[in-house]
Amino acid sequence: MASHKRRPVRALVTLTVAIVAACAALALGHFTKGVSPYPDLALDLKGGTQLILTPTVTAGGQREITDDDITQAISIIRNRIDASGVSESEISSMGNSNIMVSIPGTPSQEQLDLIRASSQMNFRPVLRMGLAQTDAPVQDTNAQSGDASATDAQSGATTQSGEVTAQSGEDAQSGQAGAVASQPGQTELRSTAVDAAVAMSFADKDGDGVLSDTPTEQPENASSLQWETEQVLYDFLTLDCSASADVKRVEGLADKPYAACDDSGRIKYILGPVTVPGSDLKSATAGLVRTQTGGSTGAWSVSLQFNNDGAEKFKESSEILYGFHDSDPEAGGNGGAGTPDRNHFAVVLDGTVITAPSMNSIIPTGQAEITGNFTAATSRTLANQLSFGSLPLNFEVESEQQISATIGTDHLTVGLWAAMIGFLLVILYLIWQYRGLAIISAGSLVVASIITYLVITLLSWWMGYRLSLAGVAGLIMAIGVTTDSFIVYFERVRDEVRDGRPLRAAVEEGWDRAKRTILVSDAVNLVAAVVLYLLAVGGVQGFAFTLGVTTVIDIAVIFLFTHPMMELLIRMRFFGEGHKFSGLDPEHLGAKNALVYAGRGRVVVRGESGVKDTKDEAGDGLSIAERRRAARLAAQQASAAQEEEN
Repeated sequence: MASHKRRPVRALVTLTVAIVAACAALALGHFTKGVSPYPDLALDLKGGTQLILTPTVTAGGQREITDDDITQAISIIRNRIDASGVSESEISSMGNSNIMVSIPGTPSQEQLDLIRASSQMNFRPVLRMGLAQTDAPVQDTNAQSGDASATDAQSGATTQSGEVTAQSGEDAQSGQAGAVASQPGQTELRSTAVDAAVAMSFADKDGDGVLSDTPTEQPENASSLQWETEQVLYDFLTLDCSASADVKRVEGLADKPYAACDDSGRIKYILGPVTVPGSDLKSATAGLVRTQTGGSTGAWSVSLQFNNDGAEKFKESSEILYGFHDSDPEAGGNGGAGTPDRNHFAVVLDGTVITAPSMNSIIPTGQAEITGNFTAATSRTLANQLSFGSLPLNFEVESEQQISATIGTDHLTVGLWAAMIGFLLVILYLIWQYRGLAIISAGSLVVASIITYLVITLLSWWMGYRLSLAGVAGLIMAIGVTTDSFIVYFERVRDEVRDGRPLRAAVEEGWDRAKRTILVSDAVNLVAAVVLYLLAVGGVQGFAFTLGVTTVIDIAVIFLFTHPMMELLIRMRFFGEGHKFSGLDPEHLGAKNALVYAGRGRVVVRGESGVKDTKDEAGDGLSIAERRRAARLAAQQASAAQEEEN
């Protein structure tokens, strides 16, 4: 049976294109976005930031903090940090209550915010929206009247839609930013908060001088304007959302309305009671918006999935909110957000509104989608906040400090030297054992090293992977994994040569046998790496991740470089004729006689299904010496057979 057509050049070209593409991507990231051309280092090699968190029970409960609470908190914080990659942060409990969080390198503000954010999340309907800060001329800082501020705040006008508000933090500016401006025409952000006297005059509707926190009538639902009590209106008017306020936001009681700021400090809200607790949210994922036909629009969104209880509650809430999609007669029409204020629902995390999208349809299935001017980064950040934001604990940052590397770069240097020495020893062994075939093995190791470096560096950029000493150990182990694949392949080929096969046929048959063994071996390593990665944390997880990546790279190198190079080299006279230094010398390997007498002056090649005439020297894969020996053997066996017949 004829073997399938080999295309070694195509495989090598494919591998070359992949390497060039990876190099181009890294170079483009380096020159356009300042991406480091080296892998990021983990906590043990680079140091980082250490936070000590002290958990406290939320306002709604008086119970003691249990070990289960701490364990759950550690798990949630780890998920928050590692949601986008393998950063190998260290998170552990200190004593009976405190939690220590160590983050490698210099953490981003998003990471710090995710850690500092305690964990209490709820969904509330929006009753009123208003500007928390406005742009005002510098020279008019002291000219703003309290009445005007109150009027603006009370109007509910806003310049941001609920979708844009979902990108919290993008437009946040310091309330002190304009304080240094001195040129005419420059502006600064000014808080719309009014003083207590002005707010009192607007909020005290019955004029009795007492702010009531009880609705005058029984509200029909959580979106009813009856929840807008005198007290919550006063809180709304006096609420200062600027950075200069520096006030810790605390969410109000679940069955009461309260005034809140968004996380940018530009918008403030009056929110109704909780309609869906955060614990009813099953998952939140970021992704591209899809059309009805399955195509991508190129815009990013955040998809929400509630559990059964949450789905029913969210359905009821969506029916009420969607009723205000076109107009809100009770509130006097649309606000500046494009749709009436009460068409929005707010996602509140630790007392701050992280997004307040509008309700564009009734959601009966518990599957909702938040759209807007998201980017890939902002959508993932919001998804992480929603996914890992529900815990019965609040956190106070007790201390924050920079820590040095626990091991240091000296150990990294030693590890790299160990890898290099191991690399050279493997090459020397291959030269001694396989002679000329060491060219293929050395080239494969070099290619595998280049690909591994590019992959690790790109993963550091794309998903926050950090290389630890355990990861370096995984890279060193990868040398042995790759070398094992070479040895399996070469030994299968040499076994076929020992059995008497022609060299080209031995390469093909040896590859067919070896690739199955290589795939099974790598599959075992890959399964072990995946299981270890899923069950472990910290350095062990980094080791498993590195082992898994290098195992996949080993498969790619064997199929796209090692075997194609063997197929090309076997066509050369040095390897194809079995030179004694090629590593494929039949005599050196102790090959059996390749030919067996088949009667009538013919011989067959051992292991071949077909019969070949020794007179047909074209395309039989035999060297000149082998063909001459075959002819002599055939003559001798024919003569012996003739004598036996006589």
